Amino acid sequence: MIIQEVKPLEAGVLQVVAEDGRSGTVDVSPYLDSPAFAPLKNWDAFVQIRNGKYYVEWTCGADLSADTLEAKMKWS
Repeated sequence: MIIQEVKPLEAGVLQVVAEDGRSGTVDVSPYLDSPAFAPLKNWDAFVQIRNGKYYVEWTCGADLSADTLEAKMKWS
């Protein structure tokens, strides 16, 4: 999957649109208890996300691959 667009939503959820037009949400909140993702419990940090097309990355250094997002996606 190639990520066309990613938008942070409240409660640790991402809205994701794939390049092929599919879209859905991914709940990343289960990751927030790990040390690498813990800074993302803060909304200001969570919204600082960058779309790398094949991954998403936050300024704190945490990242998730497009494959992981696709596997966890709840498609709309």
